[in-house]
Amino acid sequence: MTEQELQRHMESVSLQFFQKRFRHQARFNSRLRTTGGRYLLKSHVIEMNPRYLENFGLEYFIGIMKHELCHYHLHLAGKGYQHRDADFRELLAKVDAPRFCQAIPTTQKMHRYVCLSCQTEFLRKRRFDVKKYRCGRCNGRLAYMEEKIVNG
Repeated sequence: MTEQELQRHMESVSLQFFQKRFRHQARFNSRLRTTGGRYLLKSHVIEMNPRYLENFGLEYFIGIMKHELCHYHLHLAGKGYQHRDADFRELLAKVDAPRFCQAIPTTQKMHRYVCLSCQTEFLRKRRFDVKKYRCGRCNGRLAYMEEKIVNG
């Protein structure tokens, strides 16, 4: 989906579910990590995370659009637009928008270490020098085993 298509989708979702026009800009922001989208209060721009479209599909992505449009329309109307506000929660329920996003499944490199004395295994994000560290349980020597890919 291009930014122009995103803009058209945002405008049509706004008209369909809120019966109001979306008069500002919608754009992708691939730097967003833990959120599906965000509404910027000063510029009224809505930024969307393109990875949610790739991972969950258009139907879920439209749900995120509806969530951000709730922030947008309530803010412009001078009503409670924050997650904790009753106005926001009521509008979310009315348009059937999710309150929070699912986490995007990720894979991560981990390093596996084993204690040579008690056989306890340790997973760490960063590799370290086994000569400088000891086991926290028995003070035994550690050995580096492998680099492992973990689903998080």
